[in-house]
Amino acid sequence: MGLTLGPGMVRYLYPRVLFEPSSIFKAGFPAEYPPGSVSEKFKKEPFGVWIVRQQDGEFYALLTICTHLGCTPRWLGSENKFKCPCHGSGFDREGINYEGPAPRPLERVKITLAEDGQIEIDKSVKFLGEKGQWTDPGSFLKV
Repeated sequence: MGLTLGPGMVRYLYPRVLFEPSSIFKAGFPAEYPPGSVSEKFKKEPFGVWIVRQQDGEFYALLTICTHLGCTPRWLGSENKFKCPCHGSGFDREGINYEGPAPRPLERVKITLAEDGQIEIDKSVKFLGEKGQWTDPGSFLKV
């Protein structure tokens, strides 16, 4: 009987702890991103963002989550758009929805330049295009 209570007691004393990766990460130096590029380097979890650099040097980071049902769209560079494979939603390179059932644009997350000169992304701070937040400080980075 002591053997069956032992593991249960240990489990009780040490409850499960879920590991949550940090929502803040460094994404390299601006020079690593050519003007006009969409980087998929951080597309997969735990990061889940595309880093976009416009021709004028402005950066922004888009979450890789479709605003329809949460699927992961694909970047189609030859068509200059993000396309969701689940229900066909299409987003332009700025993340604005223009086809399919997605009710709103992709979400941007905070992007800044860290003290060491690297791009820093904070996924805990989101900016919604439909609320006019894409012009807010932190929703884009000019270098």
